[in-house]
Amino acid sequence: MARASESKRVLATNRRARHAYHVLEDLECGIVLRGTEVKSLRAGRCSIAEAYGFLKNGELWLLGATIPEYAHGNIHNHAPNRERKLLLSRRELRRWGKQVREKGVTIVPLELYFKGHLVKVRMALVRGKKLYDKREDQKRRDAGRDMDRAMGRRR
Repeated sequence: MARASESKRVLATNRRARHAYHVLEDLECGIVLRGTEVKSLRAGRCSIAEAYGFLKNGELWLLGATIPEYAHGNIHNHAPNRERKLLLSRRELRRWGKQVREKGVTIVPLELYFKGHLVKVRMALVRGKKLYDKREDQKRRDAGRDMDRAMGRRR
């Protein structure tokens, strides 16, 4: 049972990731942030649509995530598009590192959220979808929607 202090408040979701990729596995990661970045996130301003993860020197980094400068910041404000280190266990890093070396497998963020007072990122190991896969998913969604409509009319 989740306590009130562990409530989850979603800041940003990457809707395009589930459309363009098959999600093989996902994982909750911590993220190293500066003070002004957290304040900007508390204001609800960020974007992870163009972001991706990459491995460098045995560490996982998030690149392309945009956290705008804090409006009331000073000269110590952060750079909006800087690389941010992600925190996860060494065993998980090694396992994901092996899979990323395969052709066509990459790491993308699915959502950025507050879990209690901590900022977390749900990262996913993904493989790109082909056009026919995207069409199949669309057909499946449309068929489900049609069935729901038909069931609604019968009641």
